[in-house]
Amino acid sequence: MADKYQTIATGIYAHIGGPQNVAKLIHCMTRVRITVRDDSKVDVDGLKKVPGVLGVAQEDTLQVIVGPGVVNKVAQAMVDQVGVGLGEPFPDANSSESYAAGKSAVEAKAAEVHAAQKAQLKQTWWRQALKHISAIFIPLIPAFVGAGLISGIAGILANMQTAGDLGTNWTTFITVLKVINSGLFTYLNIYVGINAAKEFKATPGLGGIIAGLIYLPGVVAPVTLPNIFTGSALVAGSGGIIGVLFAVWVMSYVEKFFHKVIPDSVDIIFSPFLTLLIVGCFTIFLVMPAAGWVSSSLVGSINWILHVGGAFAGFMLGLFFLPMVMLGLHQILTPIHLEMIKSLGNTPLLPILAMAGAGQVGAAIALWIRCRKNKQLTGMIKGALPVGVLGVGEPLIYGVSLPLGRPFITACVGGGIGGAVIGAIGGIGATSIGPSGVALIPLIANGKWLGYVFGLLAAYAGGFLATFFFGVPKSAMLAHDVEGNLINASGATVASATDASSIDVDQIMNATPVAGADTNLVATASGQLIQMSAVKDATFAQKMLGDGFAIVPNMEAIVAPADGTIISLTETKHAFTLKTDSGLELLVHMGIDTVELGGKPFNFNIKPGDHVSHGQQLGTMDLKQVQAAGKDTTVITVITNMDAVATLSQYNDGAVEVGSPVMQAHNK
Repeated sequence: MADKYQTIATGIYAHIGGPQNVAKLIHCMTRVRITVRDDSKVDVDGLKKVPGVLGVAQEDTLQVIVGPGVVNKVAQAMVDQVGVGLGEPFPDANSSESYAAGKSAVEAKAAEVHAAQKAQLKQTWWRQALKHISAIFIPLIPAFVGAGLISGIAGILANMQTAGDLGTNWTTFITVLKVINSGLFTYLNIYVGINAAKEFKATPGLGGIIAGLIYLPGVVAPVTLPNIFTGSALVAGSGGIIGVLFAVWVMSYVEKFFHKVIPDSVDIIFSPFLTLLIVGCFTIFLVMPAAGWVSSSLVGSINWILHVGGAFAGFMLGLFFLPMVMLGLHQILTPIHLEMIKSLGNTPLLPILAMAGAGQVGAAIALWIRCRKNKQLTGMIKGALPVGVLGVGEPLIYGVSLPLGRPFITACVGGGIGGAVIGAIGGIGATSIGPSGVALIPLIANGKWLGYVFGLLAAYAGGFLATFFFGVPKSAMLAHDVEGNLINASGATVASATDASSIDVDQIMNATPVAGADTNLVATASGQLIQMSAVKDATFAQKMLGDGFAIVPNMEAIVAPADGTIISLTETKHAFTLKTDSGLELLVHMGIDTVELGGKPFNFNIKPGDHVSHGQQLGTMDLKQVQAAGKDTTVITVITNMDAVATLSQYNDGAVEVGSPVMQAHNK
């Protein structure tokens, strides 16, 4: 990519008389602004023909239009060739010594910055995997909390009904609660598939379909699909969460490949068709059987551990059950529970496995105490802890312990300690399967609920102590606000946790637009809506950068035109770029030639990586100050990657309210 920008920079120099004819160079959001020494040496016609140059405007400075996202890199390449900074005077044409010295200095600085950046980005594959897991599951935390609380209440009431403490008149209410809870957990694979596709930069809908294949929809007895490794019938649900994550990850590469090789005119037809066909078969015939083999191996291991008996068996089961939950493989234990209840009258396995969730609770309490300055983390623990006590561990696993790494391990240790206590006491079983945690107490057989409570307390204590002393990452103890922004000793926001760890703005910017998606664009300001052709700037009026709409504002508030991620904000804050969730690249430019005002009329707090919603206020523009400086206040919104747009609706001139619909773009 660097060669591309160097080529544009070299082409510009070739048609303006070389670097020696430049006195100073800066850039705004779309244009390289060059102060030339001798205008007669500028070849405007040749400059317009340089690949990558969208247009040329000659005013007080020579303005070479190359577009947002490109302009800063081209301008930097141009000053790097000379050895000066942006806005700094260029060396005199006769001072070759000054030129060489400046270039040497900038090369040394570039090498230093590159080395520092490379060292900062060095991360292990495990840390990268945790970031992906966190990004996929954190959006589901509110759903986990809500459905988990309903599940816990339903579990307690159902257990009390089974024990004879409630009458049959509660059956309907309990059933309704279970139906609501099942809205999440029955289709959890699909939700994970959609989020995984977003994280891996694939089409969310396709990710949901691939995840849904795990359920084998459409396969109704006596029809079956074969397990190609064993010849037996494939079982619906084989693979679980880990199968979904792997299949969607593979799908993201397959889809991106087809988007590259299939012509744009038929891409929307053949890319999703071929992606679903190939990855669907891969998931059904390879991913699901492989996960089934893993499941069978785990069942054999668990049976062996049960025969060992005692505290050791309890410790091993409690220790390894959390990884099984994380991988979605815990459901394979249901037949074992039912067989034990049938032959013994209760299942001694369930109370032991319930200790794994109790270890999570202890670990979360330790994190709450040690990381009390981290408002984002403690807020998440507050929401996830109640359902964790009731035996629903997913919020604590995916939202708290697993993304941090070490607390997940120490929580497992806590579960092992609780399991060892249950195993050592012996004879503690549950008469039915259901939620764990305190919700399981009414189902403990033969009046041995007190032994189960001792196990819970031991798991709480084990998870707490192991995490408090060995499982708290230093980064988690740093002060953060509720949005994840890092806070310094004086209480000021210094950085965003997502900026440093998970948001890759370049990756978002380079992501392929979502085929066939619709983007609704809203008014970025209140005022008079006008056609682009009426804008008093040739670059926008002639649509050199793309198409869109313009508003002559009568109020100062500026809002986001669509849902998306902020890619850049100029130093003078007169313009910003946004990548919509559908893949369109938007430039919002406040006023004309307002770059010359040094940012004084503008107040914006957004930063690259921020995700914004349409109609959300991003900042203000002081209209009186702009007008007093003799500048036009028109706010222009431009789609700069029009090659991704199939159709763009028209609009009529007239009064418009901020945030109201203006136009719709339909992707190819």
